[in-house]
Amino acid sequence: MTTELEVELATFITRAIPFIEKIRFVSSGTEATMSAVRLARGVTKRNFIVKFEGCYHGHADSFLSQAGSGLATLGIAECPGVPAALAALTLNVAYNDLHAVERVFLQHKDKIAAIIVEPIAANMGVVPPQTGFLKGLHEITKKNGALLIVDEVITGFVCTMVPCRNFWESKRISRHSGKSSVAGVPVAAYGGRAELMDHVAPLGPVYQAGHARGKPAGDEGWYCCPQTARKAGVGTRKMTQLARRLVFGLRAELADAGIPAQINAIGSLSTVFFTPGPVRNYADAKRSDTKRYAKFFREMLDRGVFLAPSQFEAAFVSAAHTSQDIDRTLAAAHESLQTISSDSAV
Repeated sequence: MTTELEVELATFITRAIPFIEKIRFVSSGTEATMSAVRLARGVTKRNFIVKFEGCYHGHADSFLSQAGSGLATLGIAECPGVPAALAALTLNVAYNDLHAVERVFLQHKDKIAAIIVEPIAANMGVVPPQTGFLKGLHEITKKNGALLIVDEVITGFVCTMVPCRNFWESKRISRHSGKSSVAGVPVAAYGGRAELMDHVAPLGPVYQAGHARGKPAGDEGWYCCPQTARKAGVGTRKMTQLARRLVFGLRAELADAGIPAQINAIGSLSTVFFTPGPVRNYADAKRSDTKRYAKFFREMLDRGVFLAPSQFEAAFVSAAHTSQDIDRTLAAAHESLQTISSDSAV
């Protein structure tokens, strides 16, 4: 049963993201990505999807090969229980490699329903898209009659109040979740052009339903958080400024400790990779010293700073953080990195 608050939230989202004309609320990011892929397959009458190594789109069967997040942390390349015939319909390519995407479309001409992508990869650690990568994906899908699914479970309303704001021209399916803004209440959504969303039941034949979608409590949490942030004058600009201070400070502390590392950062997201080389994709991320990251995590935790426990996760700065929090974090990092450096020397 649709509620008034659900309509208000849908209006807020469609105004914030112009290419979303219709939206369907669901209960989790996995449900949203799964539904978006089903819609893409139903609209295009094709079976294959393209995803990127190290990107994580939930725990549905189609997404669990060469995925990031917990699978990367645990070293699970393929998940038991996923039928081989279904796994074969997911084509994995390297993130930031447009040539690989083009080759896959040539090899499977007129068989690929969609590309699904994190516009800013954040489940192999933070890996920003290289210049022209997202635009290139849009052009490839447009040329080949496929759809582009933009997964913003992590980046939606975190890097900017308008998710994927530089990507409006894609006009494909977009999907995002309120994970970043609902303070733990499960709610998510997927949406896109009206002509695509009209294929979803009951208007069309692509079935999707759920008992708990459109929950008033979840809708209120998602709707009130961005509204409150705007009223209080606290938004993404503050988060980005604090995140920049944190990143610059951590780079200085790493250099002072003589520890080879990279920090990938964009907006309020960042990841420290303990590796001397740049991290542009999943293969680069897997070269990181995960034991050193684990040591850093524990040293920071002992000092009251809770980082992402996995090398392959992202750190977030939120609107609730202050300059004093950043100062405290950098002080803890100084002590932690000096300890790690001393242990390595021994």
